[in-house]
Formats: sequence, structure tokens, C-alpha cells
Amino acid sequence: MALKVHICAVGRLRSGAERDLLDDYLTRFDRTGRALGLGPVAVHEVEDRKGGGMSMEAPLLQGVIPRGAVICALDERGKLMSSPEFANMLGGWRDDGRGDVAFVIGGADGIDPSLRAQADAKLSFGKMVWPHMLARVMLGEQLYRAASILAGAPYHRV
Repeated sequence: MALKVHICAVGRLRSGAERDLLDDYLTRFDRTGRALGLGPVAVHEVEDRKGGGMSMEAPLLQGVIPRGAVICALDERGKLMSSPEFANMLGGWRDDGRGDVAFVIGGADGIDPSLRAQADAKLSFGKMVWPHMLARVMLGEQLYRAASILAGAPYHRV
């Protein structure tokens, strides 16, 4: 059974450099991951049109997370991982027979504590704050890199 990947994010990624990069990495991930039981990737974008912040974004995000999915929150307080560790985590979920993983990216203020508390894993891209649109690109790149590592491609830091 394949592990389907869902990127559940606040805000719409408009056309431009970030969109082009994300699309490229997700295409590469789909191509590499398919033979490994990873993918496809679905991007679910939600928008709080009333500007209610994290507390209004949380139910919108929960509405696009598939039932039973592993929830991985992207959060500055999350775990710092190497790319091989991230690849092993993704591969472990696949090997455990999990059908879906949802990577949750909050809006400008982050992820509501109630939703963060439901996460099975919390991942940090470092102590610096990254724009949530750029976080999607970074996640896309790491998904592709993880698939490459799991496929046995040489990894420059191993």
C-alpha cells in the first residue's frame, strides 16, 4: 500500500518562483516515490477570509486532513532532523501500513495549539522563522530528497 502525502497549508501559493519550485520538487517526488510506495502528493490549501488567525485556521486545516492520517506539524518548536532521519521517518510510516500522512503548515502565526497537540510528529526546519510559503518549497525538496535516499541514490552528507 502506498503512503499518500498531503500538504495541508494555510494560504494560496500563487504563480511565481515558489510555485514553480514546489511543482518541480513534487513532480520529482512523485516520479521517484511511485516505485517505493510513496505518493502521490496532494496539496490542500485553506484560507481564513475573516482573518481570525490560528484559532479560525485550525478547523479549516482539520477539514482537509484525511481521516486516520499521520499528522506531522511543521513547527519551529518541532524536532530538528537530518535528511536521512526524515527519509527513515517517512519510510517507517509507509512500512507500518499507514495510508496517508498530512504535513500541516500554519499561517503567519503558526499552528493553533489544539491542532499542534493532535500531531503525531512535529518537524522544524530550524530556529529561524521561515515564511509559510517558502516552508512548502522546503518540504517539497525534502520529500524529493527522502524518496531519493530511500531509492538508494547517493546522498552527499552520508
